[in-house]
Amino acid sequence: MDRRLIGAIVVALAGLGVACGYLIWQASKPAVGPLPTPSDNIIELPEPQHDSDVSIEEVLLNRRSVREYTGEPLTLQDVSQLLWAAQGITDPRGYRTAPSAGGTYPLEVYVVVGDVEGLAEGVYKYNPSEHEIIKILDGDKREELYVAVLEQTWVKEAAIDMVIAAVYERTTERYGERGVKYVHMEAGHAAQNLCLQATALNLGTVTVGAFHDEQVKELLNLAENEQPLYVMPVGKK
Repeated sequence: MDRRLIGAIVVALAGLGVACGYLIWQASKPAVGPLPTPSDNIIELPEPQHDSDVSIEEVLLNRRSVREYTGEPLTLQDVSQLLWAAQGITDPRGYRTAPSAGGTYPLEVYVVVGDVEGLAEGVYKYNPSEHEIIKILDGDKREELYVAVLEQTWVKEAAIDMVIAAVYERTTERYGERGVKYVHMEAGHAAQNLCLQATALNLGTVTVGAFHDEQVKELLNLAENEQPLYVMPVGKK
């Protein structure tokens, strides 16, 4: 037999032996599952209430823009109720409290927490499907947000600041440029829901639209395709 052929066979057998040995070694290792979820950063919210002693007519009558707060902390139940009002799921098919063009749901809601009983300061993102919030950043960011919103003092004096952002592409991919209008309509629906829910809870809020977009994005660590539309401070009045 040709020496070169014999050499090639030997090399191939040696390589096969190495490969088999590696597979045996791998099989002997313990199985590695998915990386554990950082559960400390996921906060399950209390169930929202679906009725109250306050009528919708009374809430509409009493809704006002409130820019002064007592400084008292909110509760986690307050936060739960506000987030549910803005973007909570109300139907097994995934429908939410605010109408959305074609069910595209472009909105993302963040909470800048400064003073909530039992909840660490930080920036949290709402996950409607599980009715939970996920911590994005540690620390009280209200002072920095106050700077980004042209130093409107109510933003740093509120217990929390709700931030509504949008991923336009979710809607414009279906409706083209007109989808931009639909996104803005939806943001208005969600903001009004927040205003009415805050009023029903005897809390104060105001819609803030004047801010430096890029500063807010950077401060809250928003994704590149998320654009901030509203900042809404909330506090006890």
